Amino acid sequence: MNYSYYDLGQLDRGRIVEVQLNAAANVRLMDSSNYNNFKNGRNHRYYGGYVKRSPYKIPVPNNAHWYITIDLGGYAGSVRHGVRVLPGVLPDAKQRISLAEESNLYVETLGANKEFDVFISHASEDKNDVARPLANALQRLGVRVWYDEFELKIGDSLRRKIDQGLSRSRFGIVVISRSFVKKGWTNYELDGLMTKAISGQQILLPIWHDITKQEVIDYSPSLADKVARNTSIETVEEIAAEIAEMIFAL
Repeated sequence: MNYSYYDLGQLDRGRIVEVQLNAAANVRLMDSSNYNNFKNGRNHRYYGGYVKRSPYKIPVPNNAHWYITIDLGGYAGSVRHGVRVLPGVLPDAKQRISLAEESNLYVETLGANKEFDVFISHASEDKNDVARPLANALQRLGVRVWYDEFELKIGDSLRRKIDQGLSRSRFGIVVISRSFVKKGWTNYELDGLMTKAISGQQILLPIWHDITKQEVIDYSPSLADKVARNTSIETVEEIAAEIAEMIFAL
């Protein structure tokens, strides 16, 4: 039987394999042992099946070396396809905690006289994909947003403006990505946000973007433990809507 395959290498549990197809096809996610059995015509176990809609996403069930195969089951025809590996997922939906229901987020008199509802901390590399669309979406929903492109002007002191934004905001949104963890300014902002969150002056809302849970744990175990949202699971618009709902509920 003809088939195409992708060697995905070593993947950690919780990563998501996304398969793009232009027609229905059989899709199998297999570890190296089962892939060897498959290509030699022996019995094998796999995750996936006959996929009719694209994109198709398969969570990686455990740490191993993984392969994806795509075939038409011996029937004539062709299918164009592509595969990419996405960052780790949040807990299963049935365990998902609503931001508005998370007990750690409730502070009785939080921000009654704050000028801004949210402060958005991000790396410049994530501006186009996450930060700017999120800031615009929140503004459209009536949220008062401190975002650098809205507030900074030529000649402003960056550190002073950031300090002012942090002190005048009820919530601190942190776009955590591989770029974020390498930056000096983002770490300065995060230190300020974490200090205010610990003292009960501000609520910290992490958004994971193109980063795995293990990478967040390696960067900041306390940050990895907080309720977060993930751009590989939800759109920026969906995240903005939930944040706005939580803000207006408090």
